[in-house]
Amino acid sequence: METFFIFVGIVGLMSFAYRGWSIILIAPFFAVLAAILSEFGILPIYSELYMTRLAEYTKTYYPVFLFGAVFARLMEKGGLASAIAGKIISILGEKRAILAVLLGCAALTYGGLSVFVVAFVMYPFGAEIFRKADIPKKLLPATLWMGIFSFAMVALPGTPQIQNIIPSSYFGTSTWAGVGLGIFASILFMAISMGWLTFRAKSLQAKGEGYGGQIEGKQKKDRLMPSWSASLIPLLMVIVINVILSNPFHWEWGFHWDENSLEKFLPFNLTLLASSVGKIQAIWSISVALIISSIAAAYIGRRKFMSGKENFLQTINFGAASSCAAVLNVASGFAFGSVLVSMPGFFPIKEILLGIADSAGPLVSAVVTTNIMGGITGSASGGLTIALSMLGEQWAQMATAQGIPLEALHRIVSIASVGIDPVPHCGALVTLLAICGLTHKEAYYDIIVLMVMKFFVPFLCILFYMLTGLA
Repeated sequence: METFFIFVGIVGLMSFAYRGWSIILIAPFFAVLAAILSEFGILPIYSELYMTRLAEYTKTYYPVFLFGAVFARLMEKGGLASAIAGKIISILGEKRAILAVLLGCAALTYGGLSVFVVAFVMYPFGAEIFRKADIPKKLLPATLWMGIFSFAMVALPGTPQIQNIIPSSYFGTSTWAGVGLGIFASILFMAISMGWLTFRAKSLQAKGEGYGGQIEGKQKKDRLMPSWSASLIPLLMVIVINVILSNPFHWEWGFHWDENSLEKFLPFNLTLLASSVGKIQAIWSISVALIISSIAAAYIGRRKFMSGKENFLQTINFGAASSCAAVLNVASGFAFGSVLVSMPGFFPIKEILLGIADSAGPLVSAVVTTNIMGGITGSASGGLTIALSMLGEQWAQMATAQGIPLEALHRIVSIASVGIDPVPHCGALVTLLAICGLTHKEAYYDIIVLMVMKFFVPFLCILFYMLTGLA
C-alpha cells in the first residue's frame, strides 16, 4: 500500500504540473501524500526531510543558476546572443535551415546561456528561416529542443550547463570528464536530429504542407547590436576560464584549488559543508568563469545599455531574481524525489535498480535509473540529482571495483538525463511550445519520436566504451 501511494504522488505531481500548477507549490503536497502511510509524521516529512533536501540542492547549485542567469541576461539584452545566432543562420542559409537552427542553439547553449534564454533568442531566427525554406512550423519545437536540450547541454565536453556539473559533485570529476564518450554521443544526437527532421520536412513538403501563416516578431536590423565576432568573446571566455580553473587534464601550469581550504570551517559544524574541495571545485570554476565573462559581456554590449534602450541595473537584477525561481523549481523536484526514495515503500523499487547494477553493471543501472527519475520529475537536472543522491555512491564503488573510470560514469549519467526528459509535464517543454505558439497536439509527435530515438544514445555510448575502452 505504501508503494501504491508513492505512485499516486508521482501521478498527481505529473497531472497538476501538466495543468500549469507551479511545482514549487505542489511538490511538497504530493511528497507528503506519497509518504502518508509511512512511519513518519506529515509535518516532520515536510519541515525536516523535504525542506532539508531542498536546502541541500539550493546550497550546492544556486551559484551556477545565479551567475548563469545574469550572464545570459547580459548576453540577451546587450544584443550579443542575437548577433551570434543571426550570423550562424546567415552563413548556412535557408537551404540548411534545420542545421542552422541546431547549430545556433548549440553555440549559445555551449557558451553558457540559460537554456530558456536560448529558446527565446533562437525562436524568431528559427521561425524566419523555416518560413523562408517553407518548412512546416510544427517541426520548429523539435528542432529547437534537440539543439538546446541534447548534445550541447549534456554531451559536449566542458559544457557549462547544470546537467554536466551535477555529476562532478558526486564523483569529484570535472565538466570535461569523458571527452571521447561526449564526442561520440554528440555525433549520435546530431545524426538523429538531422536524419529525422530532414526526413519529416521533405515528407511534409511533398504532401504540400509548408510553414503556414506569417512569421511573428520578425527580426529587424539593430544598429546598436555588437558584431558577431566580438559577441563570441564572452562565450569563449566561459569555456577557456573554466578549463584553466577546473584543470581537467591535470596540467602543471593549470590552476590548482587549495585542498585544505575547507578545514577552517570545520569548527563551525556546518551541516551542509562539502566533504572535500574535489566535490565542489567544478562549481567554483564555472562560477568564476561566468562572473568574469559577465563583465566582458556587459562591456561588449555597452552601446545598448548606454543608449538607454536597455537598463543595465534592471537587466542584472532581473537575471538575479529569475535565478531564484529557476533553482527553486528544480530543487522542489529534487526534494520531492528525495522524499519518495527515502520511504520504505520505495525500497522494493530501489532493490530492483540495484539488481540491475549487480547483473548488468553500474553504467546500465545509471542509465535506467536516471531515465526513470527524469520521467518522474519532468526535469533532466532534477531526475539526475535524485538518481545520484540515491545510488551515486554505489555506482561509483562498483565502477571503481570494475575498473571503470569515474569520468566515463559522469558522462554516461549526464547523457542519460535527457533520455525521456520531454515528457508532457516537462516545464521546459511547456515553455518552449508556448514560445512557438503551438500546442502538444500540433508539435509533440516529432518530439516523441526523437525522444524514443535518443533514449538509446547512452546505451550505445556504453557499447562504444566496452568496445574501445575510450572514456
